[in-house]
Amino acid sequence: ENVFNVIGAFDIPRYIYNSERKKFLPLSMTDLPGPSLVGTARDKAELFRERYSILQQRTHRHELFTPSPVVAHPDDNKSRFQLKTVETLLGNTAKVGEVIVLGMITQLKEVSSFLLQIHSLTFLHQFHSGLYTESCFVLAEGWYEDGVFHVNAFGFPPTEPSATTRAFYGNINFFGGPSSSSVKASAKLKELEEENEDAMFVFVSDVWLDQAEVLEKLHMMFSGYSSAPPTCFFFCGNFSSAPYGKNQIPSLKGSLKALADIICQYPSIHKSSRFVFVPGPGDPGPGSVLPRPPLAGTITQEFRQLVPFSVFTTNPCRIQYCTQEIIIFREDLVNKMCRNCIRFPSSNMDIPNHFVKTILSQGHLTPLPLYVSPVFWAYDYSLRVYPVPDVLVIADKHDPFTVTSSDCLCINPGSFPRSGFSFKVFYPSNKTVED
Repeated sequence: ENVFNVIGAFDIPRYIYNSERKKFLPLSMTDLPGPSLVGTARDKAELFRERYSILQQRTHRHELFTPSPVVAHPDDNKSRFQLKTVETLLGNTAKVGEVIVLGMITQLKEVSSFLLQIHSLTFLHQFHSGLYTESCFVLAEGWYEDGVFHVNAFGFPPTEPSATTRAFYGNINFFGGPSSSSVKASAKLKELEEENEDAMFVFVSDVWLDQAEVLEKLHMMFSGYSSAPPTCFFFCGNFSSAPYGKNQIPSLKGSLKALADIICQYPSIHKSSRFVFVPGPGDPGPGSVLPRPPLAGTITQEFRQLVPFSVFTTNPCRIQYCTQEIIIFREDLVNKMCRNCIRFPSSNMDIPNHFVKTILSQGHLTPLPLYVSPVFWAYDYSLRVYPVPDVLVIADKHDPFTVTSSDCLCINPGSFPRSGFSFKVFYPSNKTVED
């Protein structure tokens, strides 16, 4: 039963880092109330506190910030850094050199750019690679004197492969799903995953079902795959090319019925492939607040009767296949993050690399201010990217890309109608991607 599971954003377990015990505790072992869509002021404060504590414990463990227990040679300890807190700096009257502080970039009305509570920052000289937006956490390096923090360089907190995280926290199932412990520990599932070489996942984004050309291309795709049906088709929204209107819901029902009729024409796919639908930002639903619930049951009822192996899930959602963990998120995020950069990257790395580095080092799908990317405060934990998954699918209208970073494969299938009907195919047995 644990081979393939679709986990909705509202079903993900919540773990809270306890700095005294240096471990993650389930919500039931803390004094915090259960999450509610109508968040309280405490939920909003906890949202940033939890994002911070996750990055802080991860940074403290990194080899650059871990003091060596035995220094064999005087030069060995030169590359080590020490994280300082803002309180330590504020208590100093003398000049403090070589300071590194972990803080969140935020805008306050009276001062241009702020790092937590320090009175002021001098001009920033160097930004390491990444997309630096407000509300993202940074390591600021510089010196402190007379209430002013002079920053020489900004960098992101170091990322950590999931194997390293699990070495510290054991087999906690952070990801969710029916398994009581992490599926990574199951030798049986690992064996099954390697044996099943035919398993394949097809990712398609912006499936505009109201466009005849899109349905025609899906026809071609299904006929091509009918001899060897994929394990699962992942269709991401928007499912309609027209924005909201009074006819959107009836037309979406009709479009889904047309898709079901096409699927029924290919009995091999209808019988053995699963279909997972992730709603997009323009689909019918309660506005743009994340996580988004699935498409309403009244819209999808007829489709589910015709195609029983179909799941309409939340955005973002998680997929557990054997020992692999996959996060799928449909949002035009690259554009949003580039627009909200406090300084556009000047290095030669292309935008997808900057983007992937930012998401993984922030440990969060939307490291943006809440007024740019609103979140249900109490459900912010469902947008975490920690521990790092095996595959992260960010379905974005940006050009398709595949980037590997920190043992995580990041895929953008691109917009199906806008990018010449491109899509991505993932083979879990050898972790490869094809266009």
